[in-house]
Amino acid sequence: MGARHGLRVDAVLIQAVIAGALSFAHLHDLAAAAGQNGWKAWAYPVSVDLLLVAAWRRLRSEGPSRLAWCWFVVALCASLGANVATAGFLDLTDPPAPLRLGIAGWPALAFLGGTLLAHSPATESRPLPSAAAADTPDAEPQDEEPAPAAELSPSAEALPESPAATALATEIPAAPAPAPAPPVPAVLIDHARKVADEHRTRTGSPIDTDTLRSRLGVPPHLADAIAAHLT
Repeated sequence: MGARHGLRVDAVLIQAVIAGALSFAHLHDLAAAAGQNGWKAWAYPVSVDLLLVAAWRRLRSEGPSRLAWCWFVVALCASLGANVATAGFLDLTDPPAPLRLGIAGWPALAFLGGTLLAHSPATESRPLPSAAAADTPDAEPQDEEPAPAAELSPSAEALPESPAATALATEIPAAPAPAPAPPVPAVLIDHARKVADEHRTRTGSPIDTDTLRSRLGVPPHLADAIAAHLT
């Protein structure tokens, strides 16, 4: 399979070389018949082929555009015209004046096409915005009056409760009841009351829970329970 693929590629390349050589020779013969002798006759086929390749490369690399298609068609017509003209349709010993005029004007035309293809921006094929859209400044979105709640959605009372919502409500466990206050021995309450009275006598203000907890050395929940008994 690899050998067949290689033979197919080689055959395509050989065909391309043969076709290019024939077209090159026809362009040279046509230019020589129109009075372009020496190196100038060889420069014409080079110019036509380069313009054709440049337009095709522009089409392949940057996508379709009017500019690239225009110069591709111009170069293709020049190549095809030379092939047809040298096939006996024209008397190359006495070429007509339009042919001489076209050969004489080709260098300037090819220079213009190559310059445009090389230096024109690639964004020329993109559609331009309309004049109305370009002249109109960006309008800020206008705030519309919100529709009344009654028009946007039916009232909550009119909507029946869905079975899924009912099942979800029944599955959610109720919040646990607060834990009962721990029992406090009466001896500890009496001791705490003495500490509180001493604090009030010394500072003139009732004792707070944090001070009571630090004085008694009890945990926070037990200190809260003792403070509740003192109030």
